Amino acid sequence: MNWKQNSLNASRTLNLVTDDTINQVLVGLADAAVANTGHILTENAKDLSMMDQSNPMYDRLLLSKERIEGIAADIRNVAGLSSPLGKVKMETERPNGMKITKVSVPFGVIGIIYEARPNVSFDVFSLCLKSGNACVLKGGTDAYNSNKAIVELIQQVLEKHGLDKNIVTLLPAGREATTDLMNAVGYVDLIIPRGGKGLIEFVRDNSRIPVIETGAGICHTYFDEFGDIEKGKSIIFNAKTRRVSVCNALDCLVIHASRLKDLPVLCAKLAEKKVIIYADEPSYAVLEATYPYLERAVAESFGTEFLDYKMSVKTISSVTEAVEHISVNSSKHSECIISENDQNIQYFDKMVDAACVYTNVSTAFTDGAQFGLGAEIGISTQKMHARGPMALEELCSYKWIIKGDGQTRS
Repeated sequence: MNWKQNSLNASRTLNLVTDDTINQVLVGLADAAVANTGHILTENAKDLSMMDQSNPMYDRLLLSKERIEGIAADIRNVAGLSSPLGKVKMETERPNGMKITKVSVPFGVIGIIYEARPNVSFDVFSLCLKSGNACVLKGGTDAYNSNKAIVELIQQVLEKHGLDKNIVTLLPAGREATTDLMNAVGYVDLIIPRGGKGLIEFVRDNSRIPVIETGAGICHTYFDEFGDIEKGKSIIFNAKTRRVSVCNALDCLVIHASRLKDLPVLCAKLAEKKVIIYADEPSYAVLEATYPYLERAVAESFGTEFLDYKMSVKTISSVTEAVEHISVNSSKHSECIISENDQNIQYFDKMVDAACVYTNVSTAFTDGAQFGLGAEIGISTQKMHARGPMALEELCSYKWIIKGDGQTRS
């Protein structure tokens, strides 16, 4: 029997598993992850040894004792959340006595195609299990040893609790397995790609299974005419440098022309991290004398997800122009305005088309755990079904339950 039938069969068994049992599995997995930290890090080191440390993906691939402890905490958080299953979304009784109920149910089997981020293996499994779904994981070749160790550990915990180990499946490295997953019609219900623009577009264009896009994060922060400089300094630095390899990192600072005089102060701390700034002509003229890592912006400096210690600066003359620049260059992920003017904030909130729109807050908070969702399976930048951080609710579909007493239709 192949992985497709195994995954489908395993997903069906989950329909009869109680939420208490699911929570016991998750808590057991959190404990097992911490207890097996040494083995996981040994396997992770094998993957790290084959990647250049200067590669921005290195940080995504890297696991540590502290990161595994954080992963375990997230798994426990998921266990503590209420089940999304069996929720009554609508209930009505028709004139003929027929009772109709709309109830949340799992998708069934969810496929995840992702790059060098082994923490995703834990996150995806915990969210899929809590929402009653089996999962098929197709991680990147760069993280295969890490993912293999993690999935083997998950399967041990599942079997310890009397559940089918095929509730989670790790596919082999290589594109052949990706193609197989994208063509598993009748076995896989949904595919979610997590990674760069190229991966997401490849899956979207080639999959025969429905896809939820977790788009690239081309994120802007607009420092308004009425922005507070202290808030601006801390938000810009945090959004750009907290973790440059993640999708919520700042890529472009948009600044009102009347505040160009404050740009050296807003950007000063970025020099500590050697952030390269690609500045347009007005901002270049202001930064030239004080900022050491400065280059002139070109057309490609805007609308680019850098995933590195790099950032562009665009000068505009109004909040309307700021919104227009963002609309042309955004990936509709996370956008921020720094302002104390309510009218400009309201305009920005209404006119910016993005999954997450911030006011005076770092875009680094676009994250399922930070939103109180326990963890996340991805950040959706589309509008069908799910948008923004996707967690338990977004991993459910629904079905109609109709009960009667012999009614027939004329």
